[in-house]
Amino acid sequence: MRRGRGFFLGAGLTLGCLLGLTATPLLAQQPAAGDATRGKELSYTCLGCHGIDGYKNAYPMYSVPKLEGQHPEYLAAALTGYRDGDRAHLTMHSQASTLSDQDIQDIATFFAGKPLTAAATKPAAPPQSVALCTSCHGADGVAIAPAYPSLAGQHADYIVRALDEYKNGGRKNPIMKGFAANLKDADIGVIAHYFSTLQPGLKTEHRPYTSLGQ
Repeated sequence: MRRGRGFFLGAGLTLGCLLGLTATPLLAQQPAAGDATRGKELSYTCLGCHGIDGYKNAYPMYSVPKLEGQHPEYLAAALTGYRDGDRAHLTMHSQASTLSDQDIQDIATFFAGKPLTAAATKPAAPPQSVALCTSCHGADGVAIAPAYPSLAGQHADYIVRALDEYKNGGRKNPIMKGFAANLKDADIGVIAHYFSTLQPGLKTEHRPYTSLGQ
């Protein structure tokens, strides 16, 4: 992808971390730690969707996810899923298809900013249909590990869309597919509402610079 070409990030689960410089050729090929400055150069036009509060995916219509505060490891895994076809979104796949692993690391680092941390005050006990979700995504919506997405403050309709895709095969993560398979629409609505109201939460990016880097 040419520098500056945009993409729409949806919200995939794990990204393995392999360390070492000379142990094996495979390890040597792993991307370096993300460079937020390079990520900014690669992805500034993404803010045409992810930098506008309440911006909607056109069809089907649902809110483009908030990214600021998300774990960069999760964002990298999600973008890799779009690139590799594990997530079904034609625009995302076409935009991500030419990104290298290092491009993805840099873009994810830029968009994540400073990941969320849990509030000192714990929320009330979640509804029964949410309880299983909190084992990975946290009762306060802050994920317990970087491989999982934080959900606090995320758009409710985006969470609904993501769960529907796991349930119906649009996203192929086998763990999430298993969890979502038995969810009723009412359960999905409760889950989405619960996490979307938690604070501190994810935010829409606001980066007031132009295509000329100003």
